[in-house]
Amino acid sequence: ASEAQEQPPADKPEPRPTALVYPISIAVAPQQGIFVADLNGHCVWQIKEQKLSLFSFGSRRFRTPLNRVRCVEIDAQGKVLAGDTGAREVYRLDDAGKTTGLTRQKKEDFGIGMPMDMTIDREGNVLVADLERPGHIWKVPAAGGAPERLVRVNAPRGLALDSEQRLWVISGRKLLRFDAEYKPQTIVDEGTFSFPHTVVIDPAGTAYVADGYKKTIWKVPADGKPQAWVQGKPLVNPVGLAWQGKQLLVVDPRAKAVFQISNEGKLSPLELKTGP
Repeated sequence: ASEAQEQPPADKPEPRPTALVYPISIAVAPQQGIFVADLNGHCVWQIKEQKLSLFSFGSRRFRTPLNRVRCVEIDAQGKVLAGDTGAREVYRLDDAGKTTGLTRQKKEDFGIGMPMDMTIDREGNVLVADLERPGHIWKVPAAGGAPERLVRVNAPRGLALDSEQRLWVISGRKLLRFDAEYKPQTIVDEGTFSFPHTVVIDPAGTAYVADGYKKTIWKVPADGKPQAWVQGKPLVNPVGLAWQGKQLLVVDPRAKAVFQISNEGKLSPLELKTGP
């Protein structure tokens, strides 16, 4: 989708959203609750005790922090990270929601292009899927600094690390897994997924993939044979996935909702409270 958009008047305060607008990514911090990146709401939401509140609001102004926030993750210190394709940056948010850029110490520094997803390695480094051609997976130091290219991947979107620290990547319509030397193995080839967005891995090594066009959450066990685990309504376009304990959370921008899936594969919407 184009990043072009109407710019708001500079002399007027921007209206803040009061409900989910286009929620696209989700992350869970054990103490702080659930965080949701809202692309068209230009913000990051916090959900705690099922109450939805605005954690950090950006701006409708292009190339400003959180204007096109695409992904959220929790870093090794429990802080919220937000990847922004408009500002071409990964931000760390403090407890008050204030943003600090990680990859550009100076404006002229090279940074991330289109951060679509993130994951955190054992050392606390931030791994970032950058969709800009030719496509890269970057490693950003936990404290921030110049990104280091780990591997070049075609059309990378979703990222995950398993218990063995093997990197899983949604690449186009494929699911890849990289070994310690970053040699790829195709786990699911083209022909199964229609538009996969994100991947998460459970402790047993089973992968789960959100496929927006097929309205499906796929389950990919160790043998690599995908199963349509949860499919159809009320899912409209599932995009983001995150674990909350043993439950899988799904965020769907078209349904403007967060869903939870039990171990048995039962899907239910997360009832959210808004307002004071």
